[in-house]
Amino acid sequence: MNAPARRGPRLAICLAAVLAGLPGDARAQASVTAADLVAGIPRRVMEAARMAADEGITLDGRLDEAVWLRALPAKDFIQIDPQNGEPATEPTEVRIAFSQDAFFIGVTAYDSEPDKWLGFQRRRDEFLGSDDRFMWRIDTFLDERSGYFFEMNPSGLMADAVFGVNGMNRAWDGIWNARVHHSEIGWTVEIEIPFRTLNFDPNNDTWGINFQRTVRRKNEDSIWMGWSRNQGLGRMTNAGRVTGINEVSQGVGLDVKPYGLFTADRSPNRAGGWHRDPDAGLDFFYNPTPGLRANLTINTDFAQTEVDQRQVNLTRFSLFFPERRDFFLDGATYFDFASNNVGGEQVQPYFSRRIGLSEAATPQRIDYGTKFNGQVGAQDVGFLHVRTADERDSGFIGEEFTTARVKRRILAQSYVGGIYTRRDARGDGVGAHHTVGFDVNLSTAQFRGNDNLVASGWYLRESRPGVTSGTSAFGAGFEYPNDRWTYGANAREVGANFAPAVGFVARRNYRRYNQFVSFGPRPRNSRVVRQYRYTGNVTLITNLRNELVERNVHGQLLNVQFQSQDNFSVELDRNFIRLEAPFAISPGIILPAGNSYAFTRFAITGQTANRRMLALNGRFETGGFFSGSRNQTVLGLIVRARPGYIFSLNGEWNQVDLAEGRFASNLLRMVTDSQFSPFMAIVNTVQFDTVSRVLGWQSRYRWIVKPGNDLYVVYTHNWLENPVADRFTTLDQRFATKVLYTHRF
Repeated sequence: MNAPARRGPRLAICLAAVLAGLPGDARAQASVTAADLVAGIPRRVMEAARMAADEGITLDGRLDEAVWLRALPAKDFIQIDPQNGEPATEPTEVRIAFSQDAFFIGVTAYDSEPDKWLGFQRRRDEFLGSDDRFMWRIDTFLDERSGYFFEMNPSGLMADAVFGVNGMNRAWDGIWNARVHHSEIGWTVEIEIPFRTLNFDPNNDTWGINFQRTVRRKNEDSIWMGWSRNQGLGRMTNAGRVTGINEVSQGVGLDVKPYGLFTADRSPNRAGGWHRDPDAGLDFFYNPTPGLRANLTINTDFAQTEVDQRQVNLTRFSLFFPERRDFFLDGATYFDFASNNVGGEQVQPYFSRRIGLSEAATPQRIDYGTKFNGQVGAQDVGFLHVRTADERDSGFIGEEFTTARVKRRILAQSYVGGIYTRRDARGDGVGAHHTVGFDVNLSTAQFRGNDNLVASGWYLRESRPGVTSGTSAFGAGFEYPNDRWTYGANAREVGANFAPAVGFVARRNYRRYNQFVSFGPRPRNSRVVRQYRYTGNVTLITNLRNELVERNVHGQLLNVQFQSQDNFSVELDRNFIRLEAPFAISPGIILPAGNSYAFTRFAITGQTANRRMLALNGRFETGGFFSGSRNQTVLGLIVRARPGYIFSLNGEWNQVDLAEGRFASNLLRMVTDSQFSPFMAIVNTVQFDTVSRVLGWQSRYRWIVKPGNDLYVVYTHNWLENPVADRFTTLDQRFATKVLYTHRF
C-alpha cells in the first residue's frame, strides 16, 4: 500500500477528533441533556449521521469514508474497574451512521501498546472471558428493559443476543456483518446491522444505547454511561441515547430461508448398513409490524445442533439441559416466566425441549411450527404452535403443542404477565393437557437513590384428564442485587401432582424457603486484591405437611478476586436430608426411605486468569455424604495456542463410600476448536462417563458463507465400553450436511 493510502484512515480520525473539539460548534462531543439525569449525572446523547443516497461504506475496518468525518463520537469512557469513576487509560470513540436500509457503527479502540491486544476467540458467539472486547447494547423501543446485545474482539469475533427483563438469550443469531483493522493507533471496527435484523418503533427517532470496552491485559473495563458498579452495560435505565434515526426501511419485512439436508446413519443393531436420507425444508420470517416478528417453519430439522454437554448426577432429581435448537431459541426471552429466575430446583411452565425431543434427546420430526413474538403497544407477546410427526415405529406419537405468553409493561422496569400452554397427543383418546399461569416482576434501579431492588411473584396451575388435586405451584421473592451488598429471600410451593406437559419441574410435593446475603468489600488502592466476597445462604425444604425434609446452610467463607484476574474461594456446607422415598444412587446401591442424614462438606475452588495462553481451574470438595463420604475433584485445562486454536480438557471424579456400598462416577470431556476465521470453524468434542460407559465424538464444521447463508457438516460416533472384552464397540454413527440460504425481500 502506498503512503497516502496508509495515512487516509489516520487523517480521517484525527480530523474528526479536531472537529469534535471545536468550542461552540455543533460538532462538539456527544451532548448531554441536563434535564435528563441518571443518578444525578446528565444522560449522554449522540446523533447518528445520515448517509446520502449515493454514499456507501466498505466494510474493511478502516473508517476512511467521508461519513465518519461527519459522525460525532461518543467518547470519554469512564472506568468501572479497576479505578471506578476514573477516565479510561485507553481511549475509545464510537461513531454511528445510517442509510435507509442499515445502521453502521465505527469504533476506534486506541491502544498505547497496539501489539499487545488479546483476541484468542474467533468463532461466532463464543464468550470473551479471555479477550479484549468491545460490547454494545441497543434498546430500540426505548423501554429500558429489552433490546439487543453485540460484542466483538480484535480478532473479528462476532457475538450477539437478545435480552429482556428475565435474562439474555445468546443463541439468537442476527444477520449483521463487521470487519476489524489493526494499525499503530490500536484497532478499529466497522459494523453494519441491517434494519431488517432489528425490531423497533418507526415513530421514535431515538434509541437507548451504551458501549463498554475491556482491555484484558490491564483487567480494565470502561463504559460510556453508567460507570457505577451497581449500573453497568446491562442496566438500560443508565444507558445513553442515539437520536436522528428516521425515514428508514425494513423492506418488505420478509425473509425466506430454505435448507437442503443429507443424512446417513447406521447402527450394528439395525440391518442394512448406512441408511441415507436426503431432505429439505423451508422457513419464512415476516415482520407484520416493525415491532413484531413471525416465523413459519416447514419440515424442520436440527441436524446442525451441537451435542449436549454431559453432567454427573448424584441427586434424586432430573438434570436440566438447555435448549440448543435455533427455531426455539429465536425470541425465547419473550416466553420467560418469573419462576425461571429463582434459585433452586427449576420450575418452568414452558420448556421447549419437551417439543420434538425424547427424555434421552432423541429427535422427533417436526411437520411444521409457527410462532410470533415482539411488542404490540405496551405488551411483549409470544405465541408458538408446533405439530410433531407421528412416528410410532420409533416410539413417537404425533402431538400438538401450543404456548402463548403476554407481558404488560408497567412503571419504569416492571411487568405483569400471563402464560398458557397446551399439549395434545393426536389419536390417543385421552385429551389435552393445559397449563395457565400469572406472574409479576417489580424492579427499580433507583432504590435509595442508585441501588437495584427486585420483587416478583408467580402462580401456575395445570389440568389433565384424571387428575384433580395437587396441580398448582406458586412462589414469591425479593432481591437487593448490588455490588457491595446483595441479599434476598424467596419461597415457593409445588404440588404433588404438578407436571406441566410443556414445562420442566425437577421436584414436586414440597415447600422451599430460602434467604441469602453477600458482602463484597473492595480494598482501597490494593495492587493485589480487587474484591473479597463473603456469602451466607440458608435453604429449608418441607413436604406439604410441613415436615422438614432438607436443610442446607451454605457459607462462602472467603472469595478473593485478584487484580491479576485469578480467583479462589473456600466454602462450607451443613446438610440435613430425610428421604421420603428410596433413592437408587447407583446400580445395586439403594438408600432406604425414612432414613435421615446430617453431614458437612468443605470445598476449595480456584481459577487462573483466562487471558493467559495456559489457564487452569479446579475444585476439590470433601466430607460427609448421606451414610458415608464423598470426594469430588474437578479439573479443567485450557490451552490457547494462538488466536483461533483452542484446546480444552475437563474432568470430574467422584469417589463415594457409603454404608450401603462404594462406587465412582467420573466424566471426561475434550474439545479442540479450530477457528480459521470469524466465519469458518471446526469443533471436535469427545466425552466419556462411567455411568453410561458411552464414548461419544462429534465433529462439527460451520462455514458462514455470508451472514444468513451457512454450510454445516456434522459427524457423530458413539461407542459403548465392553469391560469383559476390554474394548469399545460401535453403538451408532451419523453423518449430516446441511445448507441454509436466506433471501431478504
